[in-house]
Amino acid sequence: MERIDLKKLFIISLISVFGAGSLLLPAYADDVMTISTLVTPQNVDFNICTKTYNMPADKLFYLAMASANANRFKIEEIQSKTGYILFTAVNKQYLASIAKVDSTHSMLKITPTNNNYFFAPGIVLNFFKYIDINATAPVVTVPKV
Repeated sequence: MERIDLKKLFIISLISVFGAGSLLLPAYADDVMTISTLVTPQNVDFNICTKTYNMPADKLFYLAMASANANRFKIEEIQSKTGYILFTAVNKQYLASIAKVDSTHSMLKITPTNNNYFFAPGIVLNFFKYIDINATAPVVTVPKV
């Protein structure tokens, strides 16, 4: 009877030692936001609204238009010469502007038109995520029908 109790005690102590070892290791949270954080309006840092890409400005412009369309944002105005897209998301207008950094780099900045940075960060982050996923896709001309 005592022998069984010693075995149980030994097993419990092993579990507690090895189980507690994982508690002693530092835990790092990912930079990924939860869904509730993405859709909850909050003060958004301006640095989140700007991203530089390793692609020409014209390709980034086309991907930005596709991103607005894929995210089901209402596109209000497109200006290809200056490189901006005015769109509405969650009853708020945003301006996506593309700037050429050099021949192989360009920058996309998405800002609210009223300069009130209290909005859901998922709008901007999903816009960027679509471009990140499709950045390697080639830009092709659609033939006329």
